[in-house]
Amino acid sequence: MDVSAVIMMIVALVLVWGGLVAAVVHLSHHPEEVDAYDIDDDGRPDTPPST
Repeated sequence: MDVSAVIMMIVALVLVWGGLVAAVVHLSHHPEEVDAYDIDDDGRPDTPPST
């Protein structure tokens, strides 16, 4: 392989894996909140309304 091809491969791998690591770190610091239906204010999640 040519030197420029190896450099481009390394850059692409760093971008892909770096994005994955950044996403995991971001989700670990900012977890998603779970949506809960609490209609009657008792603190327990209620079932969603059926359609």
